[in-house]
Amino acid sequence: MTTHTLETPAADIVYDVHGPAPAESPRPPLLMIGQPMTAEGFATLASHFGDRTVVTYDPRGLGRSVRKDGREDHVPALQAEDIHAVIQALGAGAVEVFGSSGGAVAGFALVTAHPEDVRTFVAHEPPLIESLPDADAAARASQVMRDAYQAKGFSAGMAAFMALGSWQGEFTDAFFAQPPADPAQFGLPSGDDGRRDDPLLSDRSLGVTNYHLDVEALAAVPTQIVVAVGEESRKVFTGRAAVGTAERLGQEATVFPSHHGGFLGGEFGYAGQPEAFAKKLREVLES
Repeated sequence: MTTHTLETPAADIVYDVHGPAPAESPRPPLLMIGQPMTAEGFATLASHFGDRTVVTYDPRGLGRSVRKDGREDHVPALQAEDIHAVIQALGAGAVEVFGSSGGAVAGFALVTAHPEDVRTFVAHEPPLIESLPDADAAARASQVMRDAYQAKGFSAGMAAFMALGSWQGEFTDAFFAQPPADPAQFGLPSGDDGRRDDPLLSDRSLGVTNYHLDVEALAAVPTQIVVAVGEESRKVFTGRAAVGTAERLGQEATVFPSHHGGFLGGEFGYAGQPEAFAKKLREVLES
């Protein structure tokens, strides 16, 4: 693996190139992008594609990529321009992209703005609220999570996030009638660390979940778009959003093994089925 820093006026973007150099790769570079997850979350998945060039990166303001634009919010359109700059720096022409969660949203922004950059785009469980039939209730549930974080800090916010993310089906009155999620139930420490800058729990990533999908523009691009959903997460927020997004694009969501983090190994202690996931991703990319 080699690490590179792409200096732009707005941010210094750090990205890693795994495997053979792009000129020696039998297939186009495969970019793996997340948000707010950074490059290290793709370590296990990338290891299953050692025969080709894989590129991972840290979005601006996260991990090693330092912002210079004075902003704190995470905006898919800005992330798309960063990814576009990385693709240009690779000098290998159009690439393939696997985007997970917020990275899938950034991928949609990339394909919309620069369709010539991407041959195939696999969007794994993009958390697009507008794709849900219960969009208003989902927005309210997300606000409950942010309110918990603002009031009591990381543990309370993460507990609320996990309660939101594990809820089966639409957000009904029963969801909102629950008592606040208890951090101890999820093995989280008590107390407040005093910080309110977490990109997942604060309002800094509202641009991701509130992103507006330009369905008309996406229908006209040459890029092959595949919306993916985990077999274990089809009834929860991100899975339902994936299914809804696929329907809006006139397709059926492609089922991948495991859950929202199905490609993870031991990176964050919540492993999926990375070998089976990689096999499915390879099949999709080569079809």
